[in-house]
Amino acid sequence: MKKRSLLQELSIKNLGVIDSAEVSFSNGLTVITGETGAGKTMVLTALNLILGAKSDSDLIRHGEERLQVAGIFDLTDEISKRIDDLGGVVEDEQVIINRSLTSQGRSKITIGGAPSTTAQVIELGESLIEIHAQSSSQRLAKSSVQRELLDAFGSCEAELVSYSKLFAEQQNLRMKIKELESQLSARDSEIVKLSEFLVEFKKYEPKIGELSDIDSEIGKLGSVEELNTALISGLGLIAAEDSSLLSSLANSRKTLDQIKGRDINLDPLIDRFGDAIYELNESFADLERYLSSLEADPARYDFLQNRKSDLNTLIKKYGQSSDRMTAFSELLERAALTQDRIADLQGGEDRILQLRNLADENFMKLQEAGRMLTKKRSQGAMKLASGINIELTQLAMANAKVVVQVESSSSREFRNFSSTGLDEISFLFTSHEGGKLLPINKVASGGELSRVMLGVEVVLAQSSPVGTYVFDEVDAGVGGKAAVEVGRRLARLAKNSQVIVVTHLAQVACWADSHVVVAKSENGSVTQSDLSEVTGEARLKEIARLLSGQENSQTAREHARELLELVAQAR
Repeated sequence: MKKRSLLQELSIKNLGVIDSAEVSFSNGLTVITGETGAGKTMVLTALNLILGAKSDSDLIRHGEERLQVAGIFDLTDEISKRIDDLGGVVEDEQVIINRSLTSQGRSKITIGGAPSTTAQVIELGESLIEIHAQSSSQRLAKSSVQRELLDAFGSCEAELVSYSKLFAEQQNLRMKIKELESQLSARDSEIVKLSEFLVEFKKYEPKIGELSDIDSEIGKLGSVEELNTALISGLGLIAAEDSSLLSSLANSRKTLDQIKGRDINLDPLIDRFGDAIYELNESFADLERYLSSLEADPARYDFLQNRKSDLNTLIKKYGQSSDRMTAFSELLERAALTQDRIADLQGGEDRILQLRNLADENFMKLQEAGRMLTKKRSQGAMKLASGINIELTQLAMANAKVVVQVESSSSREFRNFSSTGLDEISFLFTSHEGGKLLPINKVASGGELSRVMLGVEVVLAQSSPVGTYVFDEVDAGVGGKAAVEVGRRLARLAKNSQVIVVTHLAQVACWADSHVVVAKSENGSVTQSDLSEVTGEARLKEIARLLSGQENSQTAREHARELLELVAQAR
């Protein structure tokens, strides 16, 4: 089975009636039950906050300054990479998403320790958790998500990849043609401007690095006398005949060399002293050579000044950058491209004709790829709708109907094509026979919508990338056999994904792999000790309470035991 993301743990502090609590989640189906007002829906509120929902300081527990919620998630490689790109830290394929809110309304979100925005968390959350609350359409209401789900269910990935490649090529060809046509409309004046620039550039033939070399040489020739005087004076102080520093240093070195080998600690010092003298002699010789080559050259100086003036004129006329050196470099680059640019403009019609022929050939391939993608989607849509309607029949919605509609635009015009094909995908729904089919997000009844979502998710579970599904009031308005079927479908969905359900029905709770009970202490708050996983007799007691409201009723306990046995046999 393909690896999916997983919610491992949820921690809550100062949220509503919850003082402080941590909930661990496992694979399979987890149900959360509890008395009204015990705070079980706060678990969903916490998840929504973690996933970027709008914050409200009224959610903070009375008398507290800050609420904090955090979730630990196991990740797929693809989601791990996305978090890494956001700057978050993923350790052991897990990440912590943290959300805090102050009573002043200040909200902060971090992903893997890195500050984040609600927009980034919302986008990431769509790949982690699908939350279905009453009157909530969430991801399934989005046309783009409906298309993605249909493509995954119908195995349209190969056709979509082929189509997308041709679509990108067509866009690129059309853009090139448009640009060249726009350029050719003003090509004559452009060719004149480019030719004038090229003629003037070739007149001066500037070279790479020439401007900085000229500046350096002008600086040297303009200071010959000053350089000459300073060098003669400085070198003379070192090599004066009556007190030559160089001679003294040479004699000093000879004297010290005579005592080398007497002390191993002294020898490195003498060697270093000798190296310094050698370097000084070399530097002195280099300065003497420079001095001997230094001579005034008025003709060269005048030539350089005129050359600099010509280059500055060229820069002033054609340069674009405010920095002189940068503008000069840009001129050299521009000149290197200008001749090819003129050739392109002069031969533009031939190039446009060539591109149009390529675009026509590509468009024919694109049309065929679009039709193939539409055909594959249409075939998948019928199967997907059929599977969903079978589920709805079992969920006490025998007269309800879902249609997966594939509306395709004409393939004759490119404007009808998009990066994902020619098709608009819509999930339509009606709750009664003969009723008008409407987009699923416009369904009036929250309870019906929750069950439609459940039916859709069960059918799509194999292909949907989401790892965790959360349902609140998915059992609204149902009971008896229909409620048992809701639980059965949730259990079926949990075979491929992690499922978390807040419920008040024993017929749903009895299907759980893990059963969490939220209780309320005497002071009305919920702490860690009031939130526990129940098994065995404790679970039997809770299911009996859900059935009759009286956890110690012997009849209710017998009914609860019967329910659990029926589920065990069904599994």
